Amino acid sequence: MEFRLAERMGSIKASEIRELLKLTEQPDIISFAGGLPAPELFPVEEFKIISSEVIEKEGREALQYTTTEGFKPLRKIIAEQRMKASGVNVSEDNIFITSGSQQGLDFSGRIFLDKNDVVICESPSYLGALNAFKAYMPKFIEIPMDNDGMIIEDLELALKNNPNVKFIYTIPDFQNPSGKTLSLERRKRMVELSEKYNVPIIEDNPYGELRFEGERLPSVKSFDRAGSVIYLGTFSKTFCPGLRLGWVCAENNILSKYILVKQGADLQSSTISQRETALFMERYNLDEHIEKIKSVYRKRRDLMIKMMEKEFPDNCTFTYPQGGLFTWVTLEEGQNAAEILEIALKDKVAFVPGGSFFPNGGHPNHFRLNYSSSSEEQIIEGIKRLGKVLKSI
Repeated sequence: MEFRLAERMGSIKASEIRELLKLTEQPDIISFAGGLPAPELFPVEEFKIISSEVIEKEGREALQYTTTEGFKPLRKIIAEQRMKASGVNVSEDNIFITSGSQQGLDFSGRIFLDKNDVVICESPSYLGALNAFKAYMPKFIEIPMDNDGMIIEDLELALKNNPNVKFIYTIPDFQNPSGKTLSLERRKRMVELSEKYNVPIIEDNPYGELRFEGERLPSVKSFDRAGSVIYLGTFSKTFCPGLRLGWVCAENNILSKYILVKQGADLQSSTISQRETALFMERYNLDEHIEKIKSVYRKRRDLMIKMMEKEFPDNCTFTYPQGGLFTWVTLEEGQNAAEILEIALKDKVAFVPGGSFFPNGGHPNHFRLNYSSSSEEQIIEGIKRLGKVLKSI
């Protein structure tokens, strides 16, 4: 039976990454496709202790509803630890707990976007965000990047020529998919333009704490004096993605809109996950845990880049990220990464074709590689296989 669906359903397609992950569940495939943290680094033993203690001492409260805003001790910890480390001084009243930062992206679209409104984003940009925004049927203006991130002169031109821009979406640190980082000066200028044109910034920052070398840059929001930056954070890349906990940091007038939307979506995020996470961060040092993660990911990045330099043909270029989870490969014009993937899968190696990261289409000659969730042996063998495929086309 066919039903009449909402018009927006025509713009919603299955996530290419999620569909690929189904293929790569086969044990003999080496997958560089997902953005998965390394599961062997999850603090399983510590979490056993924490979970037992929460149930034993707070069981009735932990299994009950909680406020839409989120568990206050967790919000306080986020404000005092995670946001302060990014250069932002706020209180728990500026923090709102979401079911992963993906929910924050969806809510941003729901709050700001009507059909044919304009979203400005980097080119390329995060596929999950694009899919979340597309549900509300906007138009996208893609701003090209160089090695210092989004080109600010092009951003200002887009703001000047498009009065119906609703927000600027940016991933300033180790951007997904490119691995590039927005420079300090461009962060300042982006906020200045946001205030000048009265257009908010959605700062999506899942990777900022995963810097392998050099000094951590202050967040875009750290330069916000007018309340124009909405910061999305998450524990998925630095702690445990299965907890599905993220947060929004914003001024109270806009945060209240996110709370209203969540009340209509799922009422609240998991009570028990929030209490477990808060107790973990009271009992253990999350920064020490992140340092362990960074040490492993740095070695895997270095190995993947070394192997790519050795095994890939000379007509391939790729980024050298200073942190995060991804490197971005560019092929010659005219080559199609989606077609190459079909060949690569026969050789039991997978990646994400880059075309879907461009909201307005085109650019098929790119693909994304993830190095965080593969062992060193898998990286060596997988890049050898992929290099053989690339040299054969």
